[in-house]
Amino acid sequence: MRWDNLTAPPVEGDPERAAPATPPLPLALPGAIARTFDTPEFAGMTFYEVQAKSILNRVPGQSRVPFEWTINPYRGCSHACRYCFARNTHTYLDLDAGADFDRKVIVKVNAGELVRRELAAPRWRGAHVAMGTNVDCYQRAEGRYRLMPQIIGALRDFANPFSILTKGTLILRDLPLLRQAAEVTTVGISFSVGFVDERLWRSVEPGTPHPGRRLDAVRALSDAGFSVGVLMAPILPGLSDDDASIDATVSAIAAAGATSVTALPLHLRPGAREWYAPWLAREHPHLVPRYRELYRAGAYAPQAYQREVTARVRIAARRHGMHRGERGDNRNLPEPPPPSAAEQLTLL
Repeated sequence: MRWDNLTAPPVEGDPERAAPATPPLPLALPGAIARTFDTPEFAGMTFYEVQAKSILNRVPGQSRVPFEWTINPYRGCSHACRYCFARNTHTYLDLDAGADFDRKVIVKVNAGELVRRELAAPRWRGAHVAMGTNVDCYQRAEGRYRLMPQIIGALRDFANPFSILTKGTLILRDLPLLRQAAEVTTVGISFSVGFVDERLWRSVEPGTPHPGRRLDAVRALSDAGFSVGVLMAPILPGLSDDDASIDATVSAIAAAGATSVTALPLHLRPGAREWYAPWLAREHPHLVPRYRELYRAGAYAPQAYQREVTARVRIAARRHGMHRGERGDNRNLPEPPPPSAAEQLTLL
């Protein structure tokens, strides 16, 4: 099972203001400690603290992402993005891909210790490590567990190149560490900002920082000397793919000092698809036929649609002075693979 590395018994001891919880443990986490916290930002959430056996994860060979290794200190995400492609991974834990993904978060409490140990291993060759590629490492839980300073500190001390993709403004807390790391190795930082419409943000990304706050963080990191790229993702058909929305978003990204913008139209993998579709039917029922047509062959919209949206983002980027084009140094994403017959699903 892909989650075998999470089942070791955890270290005892409560974090500050922690209140032991009593929900049943997922079958895949028999040794975890389940906790709830008495602060409003964690209302309704359960955290499963585990001692992971490993932390550097090799990306499967068939993957088309431009990195081979990742670190994921958390599973599940309080950002609660309706479209999150990682939702289905929660089903490996005997949890559901919907509300459980948003409210039941697995915390690898020994992540910092493991990073140091694995970077020191003779077999490790200093490959680039990507973070934020599954769930956000700067989600709300990070404010309490503080795993990222330990991880960044280890990567800095071993001069190991790394990159971070996030929606979380909490990354600014670690700016001193990031600057120290950048003095000895390559550090890539990218933010995800798919749109700037506030009403849409509140509906589809309810647990994330406001897009404006994310762009403020882009500006702060840029002013600190980082070349910050923005992944304009996802672009939602019928909701944020019109010219006005694209122009407003790209304009705000350019004004924040981002060095690049990379467009990524929505894709709906299993798990995300089943969570997004009811939201769409409830909030925007007039769009259901369009989505059925766009995603009738699988997780990805037709290549023609993707190319057309990407081209309009590129044109907007040039119009707003981002002459380096839509693909940046920090986050080069390949074109998604064409859908296969085995991937075909119904939207509703």
